[in-house]
Amino acid sequence: MHKFKGTIILKELSNLSNIFETYDTFVIDLWGVIHNGLALNPKAIEAIDQLKNNSKKIVFLSNAPRPSSKVISFLLKMKMKSKYLSNVMTSGEAAMHAINKNKFGKNFFHLGPPKDTSVFENVKDNKVVDLKSCDFILCTGLFEEHENDVEYYKNFLKDHISKTLVCTNPDLTVHRGNIEELCAGSVAKVFEELGGEVAYFGKPYKEVYEMCFTSDEKVLAIGDNLRTDIKGANNLNIDCIFIANGVHRDEYKDTSELDDLLKKYKVNANFFQKELKW
Repeated sequence: MHKFKGTIILKELSNLSNIFETYDTFVIDLWGVIHNGLALNPKAIEAIDQLKNNSKKIVFLSNAPRPSSKVISFLLKMKMKSKYLSNVMTSGEAAMHAINKNKFGKNFFHLGPPKDTSVFENVKDNKVVDLKSCDFILCTGLFEEHENDVEYYKNFLKDHISKTLVCTNPDLTVHRGNIEELCAGSVAKVFEELGGEVAYFGKPYKEVYEMCFTSDEKVLAIGDNLRTDIKGANNLNIDCIFIANGVHRDEYKDTSELDDLLKKYKVNANFFQKELKW
């Protein structure tokens, strides 16, 4: 396991083309790097195209609380070319494999919006409507009617901390365009603060990376989230690029402050770019 040493001085990378030949495989985050929830990032797509043209392996690894197939459909609607999408893994996909095998019990209570039901499609008959009668809580996000109110979940969950909460998206927040939205990780954090146990799927946890590449591949991770993308790269001891204009963009004023930002989150990154560009 990587130990944070605070010794790597973050370097700005002007172009991915300067270093890409060093690596076999590129594990790339989607939301915050490739798109902003509303549209694709043209410069990032150019970089993907160049990597593809140079026969590099590209794996899109997303903390989306949905199966990989749903994320692929979403990207295709954004006009992303299917040739880029042969390797897509999501936290939802990893969680789905576990709950299909009843790893946490059989009956579950779904905490999240209706749009996320695809993650339990194969075991939908095991869903219960009463929190008291479930074996575990499956958290894919926040209820639509309480999507901005973290305090609500403290009261909602306080009497149920003996159950395991399965979190299908460890992210705390995401930006949809310029609007910040809460994610399942925010509810999981509340649950842990109450004293409950959370089973996380996705970045930065090792298991999801093991579904993406083998130990003999030279890997570069690219992401905008220090808690998940960069922490995950550190956990696996792989090189990484921090995309600074993503989820943390409001936490610094000048790129000279990025070293301190990384120290705050106790992570290291080899390089940073404001946005992914070739």
